[in-house]
Amino acid sequence: MTDTAFNSRKNPATTFTEWLREQHQENWDAAINHRFIDELFAGSVATDVLQHYLVQDYQFIDRFVALLGAAIASADRFESRVRLARFTAMITSDENTYFLRAFDELGLPAKHRNAPQLTPQTKAFQDLMTEAAQSQVYPLCLSVLTVAEWLYLSWADRPDAQLPPRFIHAEWITLHNNPAFADFIGWLRSELDRTGAALDAEGQARSADMFGRAVKLERDFFDHVYTPLQYS
Repeated sequence: MTDTAFNSRKNPATTFTEWLREQHQENWDAAINHRFIDELFAGSVATDVLQHYLVQDYQFIDRFVALLGAAIASADRFESRVRLARFTAMITSDENTYFLRAFDELGLPAKHRNAPQLTPQTKAFQDLMTEAAQSQVYPLCLSVLTVAEWLYLSWADRPDAQLPPRFIHAEWITLHNNPAFADFIGWLRSELDRTGAALDAEGQARSADMFGRAVKLERDFFDHVYTPLQYS
C-alpha cells in the first residue's frame, strides 16, 4: 500500500471523506451553521440578499454540469456513470426550474438571469469547478462535487425545523434534504471514499487541496451575499 497521509490517519475507521472534512472542519461548520441558513429556515432573508444569492448561485449550474460530465467521462465503472447521469438530469430539470420560478417571483430582469455581473467569489468557485473538470481524474472531480452537495445536505438537514411558508425559501431547503438527495450524497461519498483512498500521496494531496478550497469558497459565498449587488 502506498504511504500517504490518509493511511497514517489516527483512526483507521475514518473514511476518506471524513478525513477530508476533518481537515477543514472550522470552515465546514461555519458554512452549514451560517446566518444565511438560519434566515432561510426562518423565511426572513432580506430580498436583496436572497436575490444576490440566487443570481450568483445560478451561474454555477453550467460549470457544475460540465464537472458532472467530466466525472461521467472519467468514472471507472459504468454504474457510476449511470448514477451521475441521473443526477445531472435532476440538476437540469428540478433545480433549474426552481431558479426560473424564483427569478419570476423576484421580478428579476432577463439580463441578470443570463449574464449578470459576477462577484470574485462566484468566479473563484467557477474556476475551481473548471480546474477539477479539466483534470479528467475521477476522484478529483468528486472532491469538488462532494463538497458542493454534501455541505448542502448538511445545512439543510434540520429535522425539527419547520419549513418557511414561501416556496422561494422552502423549496430551496427541500431540494437539498429529501431522501433521494440524501441517498445520492451517501453514494457520492462512497465513490470518493473508494477512489480517493486508492490515490497515491500526490493525488490525495490534490484531492485534499481541492476539497479544502471548495469548503472555504462555500463559506465565503455565504458571507458575501450580505453585500449584494443591485439587479434593477
